[in-house]
Amino acid sequence: MHLIHTLFHFFTDNFPSIKLISCLFPVSICWSFLALYIAGFCKRNLSWKTGYTRKLFHFFIFISAYFYQRYLGLPGVFILGWSVTIVLIFACFKSDGNLFYEALAREKDAPHRTKYIIFSYLATFFGGVLSNLLFGPFAIFGYAVTGIADAIAEPVGTRFGKHPYRVYSFHRNKISYRSLEGSLAVFVSSYLIYFLAIYFTQTIFPSTYVVIFVMALVCTGVEAISPSGFDNMLLQIAASCLAAIGMWAC
Repeated sequence: MHLIHTLFHFFTDNFPSIKLISCLFPVSICWSFLALYIAGFCKRNLSWKTGYTRKLFHFFIFISAYFYQRYLGLPGVFILGWSVTIVLIFACFKSDGNLFYEALAREKDAPHRTKYIIFSYLATFFGGVLSNLLFGPFAIFGYAVTGIADAIAEPVGTRFGKHPYRVYSFHRNKISYRSLEGSLAVFVSSYLIYFLAIYFTQTIFPSTYVVIFVMALVCTGVEAISPSGFDNMLLQIAASCLAAIGMWAC
């Protein structure tokens, strides 16, 4: 009951005003459609692989969430979330062959392509909610690390991945892999994000580099062991938690 009470107040206390909805929702829905259209265009017209286009959309949305929350607070992120939900429902409804759907649906996920779009969406949603509930303003680090580090990892793995390793999948008949090259991309990106955040807000000490190294290493490990389709949730939570601890430790 306490959890239900907490969730209820989380959503009601941060529900956007009518004024903010009327101003921001039209912009957000147009931006969400445009972001997915750009990803679809890159796949259809520039022959990008789905591993690139889905992470391009992923990057657009997570970085948008970062700026929405930083400057508009959680009510702004709520509106962005509504917009993305509408766009994804539209894409899934259109299904195979549609530009919006093909930007997100990986061929290797067939015949469960839609299921893995939904998994990713739910993981992102619950990751964002839990990060904010548990770590408050540090949730923006979850957006940044997941939006940048994880978005870079899949394209790097798709293009340069020569050392794959198997990861757990909730679907019994599907074998999923990540690569050491993709994991290295997560580490480097996470390190740079945390370093820049601390560099512009706090004094850098010799021990700071060690703390950041450990933070980036943990993010890499969390992404590496996350079940296929659920890294968005676990990495968001871990990155937010590490930011809350690391900012204090530095």
